[in-house]
Amino acid sequence: MKHDNPKGGPKGGLGRRAVLKGAGTLVAGAVASPFIWRFDRAFAAWPNDKAVKLIVANTPGGPSDISARFVAPILQEAFPGSTFIVENRPGGGGNIGMLAAARAEPDGYTLHISTGIYVMAPSLYEPPPYDWQTALTPVAEIGSSPSVFAVQPSLGVKTLKEAVALAKKDQSKFNIGSPPIGSTLYLGAELIKIREKLKDVAIVLHSGGGQTVQGLLSGTVQMISSSLAPAHAHIKAGTLQGLAILGPKRWHDLPDMPTSKEAGYDDFNFETTTGLLAPGKTPPELIAKMEKAVVEGLRRPEMSKKIVNAGFFVEAKGAKEHGERLQREYKQFRDVIKQAGLKPKQL
Repeated sequence: MKHDNPKGGPKGGLGRRAVLKGAGTLVAGAVASPFIWRFDRAFAAWPNDKAVKLIVANTPGGPSDISARFVAPILQEAFPGSTFIVENRPGGGGNIGMLAAARAEPDGYTLHISTGIYVMAPSLYEPPPYDWQTALTPVAEIGSSPSVFAVQPSLGVKTLKEAVALAKKDQSKFNIGSPPIGSTLYLGAELIKIREKLKDVAIVLHSGGGQTVQGLLSGTVQMISSSLAPAHAHIKAGTLQGLAILGPKRWHDLPDMPTSKEAGYDDFNFETTTGLLAPGKTPPELIAKMEKAVVEGLRRPEMSKKIVNAGFFVEAKGAKEHGERLQREYKQFRDVIKQAGLKPKQL
């Protein structure tokens, strides 16, 4: 409702302007209060019988998909009678799924399981596909999975330096599998090429982390830059050879796989952190409701054990802390991309 608010009026006392202004405030309040009350009641009842979608911007099997399948049952248990479904929307370097979540109604019925792609994409594309500070808002931090370089045992190499030496013998016959442009894993593949002057080694892009691992298992690529989560079971079983874990410490149940520093690359520290995000204008009351359920669920011992066994560190942090991580990662990835000389692409 629009009210005229002309300037002027007599000094000292309630002029016509002040009376109209006061009346307008009262009328607006009388109209708005029932609306706000109904609005608040609707969100207090969230979720009802309408299904809540957790959009994953990648194909099944990668870290965001694995995280989504931990979070969905946590929310399902916290809100009995409701339905939480995982919806994979890969493509466009993750932008298809992220934009679908960002453009959804901010009513709590569309959520997004994010990775570093969310804050990396604005530095990789021109123009940026969205304003990362407003498109989506943090709800909770789920977990982080360190990156790894891995090969098939039949390749006959056991260290990252050995794999690089083999690639240098004939770069045209060696390639590296990676998830889409915009992932920390793609960045790791690009940096090893730059560092070791492997300009003729091709990076073969896959639609997600699970497909990257399958590409190596099928022999279509010689080496992969992967999140530990989808590769973990294969490395542990010996069907893949882990060359280095790109983090500050060795993984607890893969004690023989060196860190990147131990492998000769002391600044190769990459991890894929997953978080739960909601459309940018989702009410704070709803954010708080989801945040509490997810953080408490992740911290339960039986759930933490499952997550660690899947190749993740459990983070279980709230919206504020995850927002602070996104700020740090945006600056980190922006600087690394600039230093690597990667030019922005057009979508």
